[in-house]
Amino acid sequence: MTLRLPKQNYHDIERIIEFDFVRATEAAALNSLRWLGRGDKEAADAAACDAMRGMFDLMNICGEVVIGEGIKDEAPGIFKGEQLGTWLPGTPQFDIAIDPIDGTTNISKGAPNSISCIAAASPEEGVKVALRDVPSFYMMKLSYGPRVIQYTQKRGDTLRLESPVAETLAIVARALEKRVQDVTVMMLDRPRHKEIVDQIREAGASLRMISDGDIAAAMAPSIPES
Repeated sequence: MTLRLPKQNYHDIERIIEFDFVRATEAAALNSLRWLGRGDKEAADAAACDAMRGMFDLMNICGEVVIGEGIKDEAPGIFKGEQLGTWLPGTPQFDIAIDPIDGTTNISKGAPNSISCIAAASPEEGVKVALRDVPSFYMMKLSYGPRVIQYTQKRGDTLRLESPVAETLAIVARALEKRVQDVTVMMLDRPRHKEIVDQIREAGASLRMISDGDIAAAMAPSIPES
């Protein structure tokens, strides 16, 4: 969960709002737990949505969903344009991106790496929109941990999505003080990734393919000894 607060509201609401967003994700995760391994991903998603929406009903904010879930796969969801919070006069405004469960298939199979996600931002003074909706599409993403960030900042190396895979792996390996052969790359197991998979293996790195749950996977490099 990421949260950005405007300076004028920070001292008044930071203590409360941040924890309320955390509680909303916790409620979604806990309420979907009873569907773990039961083969019904839509029921798990509905349980998470109900719990998260219920927590928002208690939050003194004016929240509007600008990026929602459920439309893509016609599953239960909290949708774009939905208003969340009490909307009491004078309460802070938030644009919200939300996914009660990323990885519903994993929950239905009893597999790990599902996660409840919220990103929220309050518009700065004079700005109407803090978060913008974008069309749904597949995107190339690259995630790496703090050691790689520190290395690239110190040495001037740069990781770019358009760079050759072998070049990126070489930089990561140097940052981690490993051989490329000792680096493991995690990615979704999809036919559209075949070319990248081949390039990773040609470079000598190992692969850990996952069926779903790429948000949790993207967080993994930031966990020590992951």
